[in-house]
Formats: sequence, C-alpha cells, structure tokens
Amino acid sequence: MARYCIVGAGPSGLAAARALSEAGLAFDVFERHSDVGGIWDASNPNTPIYESAHFISSRTQSAFDDFPMPADYPDYPSWKQIRDYIRAFADKYDLRKYIRFNTAVAKAQPNGGAWDVELATGEKLRYDGVIACVGHDWDPVIPEYPGHFDGEAYHTVDYHSARELAGKKVLVVGAGNSGCDIACDASTQASEAWISVRRGYWFLPKHVFGQPTDAFFHHGPQIPNWLAPSMLKVLLRILVGDVRRFGLPKPDHAPLSTHPIMNTQLLHHLAHGDIAAKPDIAELRGTHVRFTDGSEIEPDVILWATGYRPTIPCLEEGGVHLSESGEDFYLNMFPRSYPTLYVLGFFATAGAAYPILSRQCALLAAVLTAQETKSSAVRAFEEMRAKPLALNGGMRYLKSPRHAFYVQFESYLKELDRARARVERAAN
Repeated sequence: MARYCIVGAGPSGLAAARALSEAGLAFDVFERHSDVGGIWDASNPNTPIYESAHFISSRTQSAFDDFPMPADYPDYPSWKQIRDYIRAFADKYDLRKYIRFNTAVAKAQPNGGAWDVELATGEKLRYDGVIACVGHDWDPVIPEYPGHFDGEAYHTVDYHSARELAGKKVLVVGAGNSGCDIACDASTQASEAWISVRRGYWFLPKHVFGQPTDAFFHHGPQIPNWLAPSMLKVLLRILVGDVRRFGLPKPDHAPLSTHPIMNTQLLHHLAHGDIAAKPDIAELRGTHVRFTDGSEIEPDVILWATGYRPTIPCLEEGGVHLSESGEDFYLNMFPRSYPTLYVLGFFATAGAAYPILSRQCALLAAVLTAQETKSSAVRAFEEMRAKPLALNGGMRYLKSPRHAFYVQFESYLKELDRARARVERAAN
C-alpha cells in the first residue's frame, strides 16, 4: 500500500488527515510545533496571529464540511475560538494518533515517482507522495524604500498585542485585513497613529441588513459574477459612502477584483481622528518618513503589514521550485511538473477557507484511492490535469503576486466537486 507524507497539522493538514483516514489510505503527519492549529495557535513560532485577530468570514459559512462551529460562537470568532475549533476537529476524528509533533520536515526531494523525506532530527524516510500543508501567511514580505529608518521597524508577523504600541507614535504600512486590525489597535493605544496605503480600497462592513456579510450574499439573491461588482459598488456607496472623506484614496479598481477589506472599524477611527491616512512612502529619512504627497511624520515605530509570500521550505531544500504564478497547478493543488506532489491551502478567495479545504481533500482522497486501485479513473484524472482551467468564475482580479492563486469561491467549489465526481464515476 502506498504511504503519504503530510507536512503540517494546521487546518489543511488536518483536513487531509481526515480525508485520507476515512478513505483507508496510509499516511504520516509531521508537525514542527507541539500541537495542532497552525497559524491559529498563538504559541506557534512564526504565526501572524495577534490578540485582536478574528475570522473575517462568519461562523455559519466557515466550518469544515460535516463539522459546524459551536452555535454559541459569535458571528466572527476570535483566534482563540478558531484554535479551539481546530483542536476539537482533530479530536473528533482522532487525528492526533497520526501526527508526530515537534518534528519538522527539513527536506522533501523527488526520487523517481517517490519522495525522500528528511526530518529535522536527521531521520530519512521514503514516501510515495508528499502532501504539503504549510499555509501561506507566515513568510513575511518586507518592502524596500529609499533611505533608512532609525526607529523601531518590524513586520506584523512579529506583532502580538496592542500593548506593544502604548504611548508610541505608530505608522502602519499596508491596508490588508490584518493591517487594518492593527491600525485599529494603534488608534486606541498609540499616542499618535497613521496608516499608509498605496492605493484605494473598498471597505466592506461585516454585517449587511442585520446579517453577516458572507451569509447575506450566500442566502440572498444570486447575482451573476459579471454583474456582482457593479451591484456591490452601488451597495457600498449606500452603506459606507465615499472613503475619500476619511483621507483615503478613491478605489482604483472594481469591488471584488482584489481581496475584500472586511473592516469598517478603521473608518470609525479615521472619522474620529484617532488615526490619520497617508499615501505611499516616498523616502525613509532617519527619524522621519516622507510620503508621496510631500508630507512628513516622525514615528517611533513602523509596522510592515505588507503581506506574505507563498513558501514551502522543505520542497525548496529538495530542489523543487513551483510556479509562483499558479499556472503550473491544476486546481491550485496538483503541480503538473510533480505528479506525486499535492499542495493544499494554496489559494485566496473572497469566501471562507475551510469549506474549500474540505472539498480539496475529498478530491485528493478520490485521486489517491484511484491510484491505489489502479482504476481507469487515473487516466481520467490525468486528462483533466493536463488541461488549463480558469478558476476566476468570470471575475477580473488585479494582476499581483497576492492574486496569483486567487479563486472565485463558488466557481472553485464547483470545479473541485466536478473533478471529484468525474474521478469517482470513472472508478466505478
């Protein structure tokens, strides 16, 4: 029987373990930390989690298949509640018995159709396939600007609590969801606070007409993808208004063409003068920062909320170099250049992640089962894998590294389900 190496026991690794276990497939899970949870465990090294972090998708829309979140959770659970939910998932399906904790995979190197896996302990193992589940929000991108800054500066991956900002003059650079959260922390704790943004963004409220926003759009009128951005623009003009009155630039793109900012709390603080908006940085000038509009400030701290790069260190150590554009991947899961390598969680979307992970893993289990039984479904899958496939559902996303693996939520789910159905039909 073939045996697979699952790298990581975060949400995607646990979803894979459940799927493979239920399919009767053999596997081992290696987790460098002492417990499950991935980035949602604040004690995990390199986690970007901070005390004020919450899910930006809502409780009822965000669960793994067949494992709803507790009914007493709020609309938008905290990181602690998500951590506990993930651990409950592992316990419900008895997944810990498959996991070797405190054991990192140092290198995974292809060897014919198999893989040589070297652990950080020095132990060397052979597997028939590798399932990489390392996530993509932990390897920080730090921008470069002319000049230098003499004060304290660090990426938000190392930010933990608003207490770090108390009494300081703080500049947050970047307006992603975590950047906006941390800017709100600075608004309440810093002696003076600014947020620097390169472009205008659409800010979505977390509730629309009394419902969590994603639940409202899921259960409300079904609007074609080509029409959704225009309809949402009208709705946001009514609910949020023109963000330029807060000192922010006008959005230079259509709603949903980039990752939505689920945060109107920042607008509240901007409206009350607790924080000020600034354009992009032009130059770092020792104790000062100059912006593209010519204005200058003198912060004590700069926090780089400038995102993360998708990285799988154990594969890079093994000489495996995957396309950063996503073009070499079938369904963002199956690298065409490495037929026995499977990558989970390498996607971004305007919807919740865990329903997608559940469907990714259901498809993966079907494919691996077909390979195990050497059924005709293997050829059917290889035919699908070879063909390019659009995952944008007709949406137009900005061309940026952030959107290299971006998928339209409903369309991607349909493609995953369609692929699994075809594999399972061919196997029967």
